Amino acid sequence: MSATTATPFLMFTGRAKEALDFYVATLPDSEILSLDPGDNGTVKRAVARLAGQRVMAIDSPPVHAFTFTPSVSFFVECAGETEIDRLYAAFLDGGGALMPLGSYGFSKKFGWLNDRFGVSWQFNLDQ
Repeated sequence: MSATTATPFLMFTGRAKEALDFYVATLPDSEILSLDPGDNGTVKRAVARLAGQRVMAIDSPPVHAFTFTPSVSFFVECAGETEIDRLYAAFLDGGGALMPLGSYGFSKKFGWLNDRFGVSWQFNLDQ
């Protein structure tokens, strides 16, 4: 019997492949592990590793009255200032800042944003 696991699950509405391709190209230790295509370029089911974290994603065929919310986010520990600056800028492109990159007392350098796909990310300098 295998161990019980909990995996973040992202539900997009037509942009899952685009989002996963961006995440894999931008985050270290990332790759798409499997992808089952849906109709018209959508994703029926995908599994990826993003910065070492296993994540599942789909494109939902029906449009729902909800989307992503910042109350759930990915928290990324960055090894250096060059890395946090690069990741924050890349993920902010086309998205929106919730907390601009800066010092907030609890962290020397921290930033929180919603990316262009609506997914929320927190970037923290791990020092």
